[in-house]
Amino acid sequence: MGPHFAVPLPLMFLIILWLLLAPQANAESSTYIVHMDKSLMPQVFASHHDWYESTIHSINLATADHPSKQQSQKLVYTYDDAMNGFSAVLSSDELGKLKKAHGFVTAYPDRSATIDTTHTFEFLSLDSTSGLWNASNFGEGVTVGLIDSGIWPESNSFKDDGMSRKIPSKWKGTCEPGQDFNASMCNFKLIGARYFNKGVKAANPNITISMNSARDTQGHGSHTSSTVAGNYVKGASFFGYAKGVARGIAPRARLAMYKVLWDEGRQASDVLAGMDQAIADGVDVISISLGFDSVPLYEDPVAIAAFAAMEKGVVVSSSAGNEGPRLGTLHNGIPWVLTVAAGTIDRTFGSLTLGNGKTIVGWTLFAANAIVKNYPLIYDKTLSACNSIKLLTEAATRGIIICDALDSVSVFNQIDSITEASVVGAMFISEDPQLIETGRLFSPGIVISPSDAPSVIKYAKSAQTPTASIKFQQTFVGIKPAPAAAFYTSRGPSPSYPGILKPDVMAPGSNVLAAFVPNKFSARIGTNVFLSSDYNFLSGTSMACPHASGVAALLKAAHPDWSAAAIRSALITTANPLDNTLSPIRDNGNPLQYASPLAIGAGEIDPNRALDPGFIYDATPQDYVNLLCALGYTHNQILTITRSKSYNCAANPSSDLNYPSFIVLYSNRTRSIVQEFRRTVTNVGDGAATYRVKVTQPKGSVVTVSPKTLAFGYKHEKQSYSVIIKYTSHKKENSSFGDIVWVENGGARTVRSPIVVAPSEIA
Repeated sequence: MGPHFAVPLPLMFLIILWLLLAPQANAESSTYIVHMDKSLMPQVFASHHDWYESTIHSINLATADHPSKQQSQKLVYTYDDAMNGFSAVLSSDELGKLKKAHGFVTAYPDRSATIDTTHTFEFLSLDSTSGLWNASNFGEGVTVGLIDSGIWPESNSFKDDGMSRKIPSKWKGTCEPGQDFNASMCNFKLIGARYFNKGVKAANPNITISMNSARDTQGHGSHTSSTVAGNYVKGASFFGYAKGVARGIAPRARLAMYKVLWDEGRQASDVLAGMDQAIADGVDVISISLGFDSVPLYEDPVAIAAFAAMEKGVVVSSSAGNEGPRLGTLHNGIPWVLTVAAGTIDRTFGSLTLGNGKTIVGWTLFAANAIVKNYPLIYDKTLSACNSIKLLTEAATRGIIICDALDSVSVFNQIDSITEASVVGAMFISEDPQLIETGRLFSPGIVISPSDAPSVIKYAKSAQTPTASIKFQQTFVGIKPAPAAAFYTSRGPSPSYPGILKPDVMAPGSNVLAAFVPNKFSARIGTNVFLSSDYNFLSGTSMACPHASGVAALLKAAHPDWSAAAIRSALITTANPLDNTLSPIRDNGNPLQYASPLAIGAGEIDPNRALDPGFIYDATPQDYVNLLCALGYTHNQILTITRSKSYNCAANPSSDLNYPSFIVLYSNRTRSIVQEFRRTVTNVGDGAATYRVKVTQPKGSVVTVSPKTLAFGYKHEKQSYSVIIKYTSHKKENSSFGDIVWVENGGARTVRSPIVVAPSEIA
């Protein structure tokens, strides 16, 4: 029998107590983003980084046995460009001590982010012989930074063929080596690539990062990057669909990737670090297709970093989110940021030809050139619900099965049943935007609209031997009506601040073809055949945002002296509220309705018109501070955004920002309101110009503009006008909209501002 050791009872009690409490103490720790007042940094410190490290040390975060190790584990990032401060892993006790530290401003928990081509440049009319592409030299000299999931550097979209060998002189970035990614993978197109995952690691201490580099594993970042500024790629397609020359909106602009989205998580501290570095590196435009839901501006990392970017003239373009069609779901509704909604494109794929010669253009993205030619066309009521795998399997080889449109069976269930039964051909009847904008077919089939269905069913029932053929890998453009507001695009008003009309504009976002990662499946055949593609169709405001970012880059190249607010203004006031039938843009999230500015902002971006907008609505950093002051934010809340005490609230607190749109929110209890706005505009035309106002009144409102004429004598001259919107109860609808359009005398320029009048309860 071995020796027996007795443990004294008091010591045993302490051991048990330690074992019980140690996990709890550890569990109480979490990552916080901490804002500091840099103006209070003691002169003894050589850098902000040293000060923050000392601050952590001074609140006894270091352990007695391994102080340096514990301190380094506590500190996650230090920030100096996007904000002043750091992120660190803190217990509640440590956070309490930190709040008493010299220079502390505020702290809040780290949080998770939400992630929200070959034809779109033509759809936006960028291929005209004159216009923004030529005026900007296709974006030459501009660098776009993407805050995203990384990049696949080997993609043809990121080759530097035709790129100037002269990197912009202000560029300070680098190509950071990492797992399966070395510095030589950057070139004169992709001039920077960095990655940030300390926040994800701090939130999940035991995880292993599967791809610890700027390499993309999700496809999202490669897709957005190539949409913004991808190089020319011949023969790009998605399994034969949309085949052509792929290119970005600004094909001669440079790209820099800041990877902050990981398979293992998406943390605000990493997003802040990426944006902080992008500003320091010298990007001209930041494109960020992600956001944070239900956070105030002073805790929103995108808002905080974008303020610093705006001060330096960097345009920040962001996605509105994919939580539509409900109102008030939008994120990135930040007054100093461009907020982009998603719309559809005038393109569809595939056709059905009947035995009588009639051809119907439909929709399919089945990922193969299947031969479905002169098959029997079957309309059998025992099968047409297309929800019985047993019955469908028995009829699988008989021909093309027509599936009825039924309230009791969704088209998605029908597609799954047809796929499971391995039916040789199927025809679905649907105009469900969720299917057309984001869906796929996994077996040979085609979707036709309910308006085309009766003629097909009539032929199938009346012909002696009805037959049909389905053609795959066909692409049709010029489809009408287009664009429409995507069903999924998040709607305003902005929860973070509803007093500014958001989104700002709409851009192509549904079924956008762009670069993808080749080691992740992008299509499926049947239930178990998965296919990869170098180019993929993706849908979302994530895809719309880089279109607007690309146009912003072109405008930056054409007008390098324009502020971020001026570029946003040009995009808003020249956006098109009409579709290609010259009717108001429709809303796929609310069928049979025209789209409200709460869905599409001012309308679809019009790059060529934005080049010469007539006049612009500019705004200074102090103007935004005046807005924050009017919101009743505390000194420290404002300081978290501005990083500087040089801004103050004494000057002129005002919620009436000099913005190129108008929103009036009334209480459902009073159902009436009178609101006045003042605007100052700057002539950016070549010389003298006179504009006269034209008003479309929102239902139930009276809009008065004074003066009714703006006369500019020279370029850069400023003029002011006022708008009074008086609303009284309108019985038929809660929200209404109109616009103010300034029309140039004898010229082609019009400057349009949308108006929304809505109950405050929807915000």
